[in-house]
Amino acid sequence: MRTRGFRSFTCSLVASIGAALLAASAVAAAESPEQQRKELTTMAQKTLNELYAEVPGAKKAVNSAAGYGVFSNFGLKIFVLGTGTGKGVIVDKGGKKTFMKMVQVGGGLGLGGKKFKLVFVFETPEALNQFVSSGWEFGGTAEGVAKWGEKGGAFEKAISVMPGVWVYQLTDKGVALDAMVKGTKYYKDEDLN
Repeated sequence: MRTRGFRSFTCSLVASIGAALLAASAVAAAESPEQQRKELTTMAQKTLNELYAEVPGAKKAVNSAAGYGVFSNFGLKIFVLGTGTGKGVIVDKGGKKTFMKMVQVGGGLGLGGKKFKLVFVFETPEALNQFVSSGWEFGGTAEGVAKWGEKGGAFEKAISVMPGVWVYQLTDKGVALDAMVKGTKYYKDEDLN
């Protein structure tokens, strides 16, 4: 009897979450591309301001970089399957914006949702151009390839996920030290560029 109740609860939970995600997608689809670009630009600036308040050295890192990217993601985990989607904007040193999408799939036990933002800092034009033109796919965990920024340095509380690319992760509790880049693919948003 308990198994049926648990299955019923699980099915109801999955259906409710699916309906919420579909409703959010429908709202985003109803907005014009110009409105979406404006919202992403505003989100990026607010996120940078939050980062600078939390890690003052990050401002120097962003200002001296070839470019930066800011992504907002909502991740959802139901038992062993986790997914996430998000959007963001890449801004090069000259101010050119490229709007991007992200999708994330991961495993592990859990239940619930997590909203977070990522700030990428591209030290070189080559790293930025590769990200924008080819998109990126991170297969492993960030911890497996990470080099932590030095305490007190420009990249304090950031991790290096690739040569010349640093990532800060912001959650509702501040800057996290475990950037959620594993199992994530980034690619151009053809509707917004």
